[in-house]
Amino acid sequence: MSTVVRFAPSPTGFLHIGGARTALFNWLFARHHGGVFRLRIEDTDRARSTPEAVAAIVDGLHWLGILWEDEIVYQSARAPRHAEIARQLLATGRAYRCYCTPAELEAMRERARAEKRSVRYDGTWRDRDPSEARPGVAPVIRLKAPRQGSTTIRDRVQGDVTVASSELDDLIILRADGSPTYNLSVVVDDHDMAVTHVIRGDDHLNNAFRQTQIYHALDWPVPEFAHVPLIHGPDGTKMSKRHGAVGIDAYRALGYLPEALRNYLLRLGWSHGDDEIISTEQAIAWFDLGAVGRAPARFDFAKLDNLNGHYIRIATDERLSSLVVRRLEQVLGEPVAEIGRARLLRAMPELKLRPKTLGELATNALFLVQPRPIRADEKAARLLSSGARELLAGLAKHLEDVGWRTSALEQLVREFADRKGAKLGTIAQPLRAALTGSTASPGIFEVMEILGREETLGRIADAVDLTPAS
Repeated sequence: MSTVVRFAPSPTGFLHIGGARTALFNWLFARHHGGVFRLRIEDTDRARSTPEAVAAIVDGLHWLGILWEDEIVYQSARAPRHAEIARQLLATGRAYRCYCTPAELEAMRERARAEKRSVRYDGTWRDRDPSEARPGVAPVIRLKAPRQGSTTIRDRVQGDVTVASSELDDLIILRADGSPTYNLSVVVDDHDMAVTHVIRGDDHLNNAFRQTQIYHALDWPVPEFAHVPLIHGPDGTKMSKRHGAVGIDAYRALGYLPEALRNYLLRLGWSHGDDEIISTEQAIAWFDLGAVGRAPARFDFAKLDNLNGHYIRIATDERLSSLVVRRLEQVLGEPVAEIGRARLLRAMPELKLRPKTLGELATNALFLVQPRPIRADEKAARLLSSGARELLAGLAKHLEDVGWRTSALEQLVREFADRKGAKLGTIAQPLRAALTGSTASPGIFEVMEILGREETLGRIADAVDLTPAS
């Protein structure tokens, strides 16, 4: 039998970081076993489900490189099928109509609380004749759950987990308005999609007991379950906005590469020895459920940053330049000229060595594409004292005829510093401030070669002509 798994998010917002990891685990499991990974949108909450949220989920999965087979299944479109199965259970005597009014249900709950019992439906209509119902009461349909014994989930992550039947009441499977409930819809969809393994967060473990009872009532095979612990923040509590970014779109905006985020999410709750950097090919070859831990994983932003820095360093210069150009155009508010693109590509081998995110990389590269005059930051501006500007003016005269190569430029600047009786840094630091607007950049002589003679001399002239601070 072919392995079939699914990712089934509710489209009520962005693609959560925990949901992305669930999708990744399902996708890797399918690829590892040569199976099928499918996407189902559980949009039955029509009030909260939006097309924008569906688009965000689809876009996030595409960006991460987690692609599915077949068409997307929309749960809301399958409501008639879900209702049909509820009526089938009713016809076979494995479900029944319940005519309790809201007031009667509330009284039932109050009695349970007063007697310090669990608040559960007491089965009032389980064996009663519908003819006894009050006129005008629209019934719900409830599953006739077992009252004896227990239900056991043989979970691939959590192990065997058992709940006594006395702890589970007769759940509603079809509401009075004819709409199906969540647990019934999930079971019917998973069965019809031929899902063999349900891999999801352990916040769904309680649902698994009720869903298993529905499977048994329908005489359908129960899929294998694997309930993965949730992701926690650094403080050990459930990951939320107060810990930082929780949506995939936010990580993308912050400048993380999809392969870095995939690698990091893979290691949140799954391990392969001491391996930290794991390629997609290795992940597919190695991933299985036996290595998923039972304890919640803690999100570590420093580890993600370091991992992202690694993937930036090994990315092609062409790809990084393209990604950075988009960011720079947002900053500049205009397209980056071809000459700026060319400078960026030439500088990329050096630029990409230190940043941890594309955002940092773009900030460091801004000087290459900025129109003149560039604006120096506060630290750089302090280096452009009147004495420093005088030195730069003298240096500029010697730069007009030198061969424009890194080695020749370095030799000239060193000789100029010697003649002035100054250390190299006395010249090089103001020069860096003038050319990049910053106190940190790639090697200044490489920067000069990349900028070219005309741009370098123009930027020095701009810095020399600065109006002295009053």
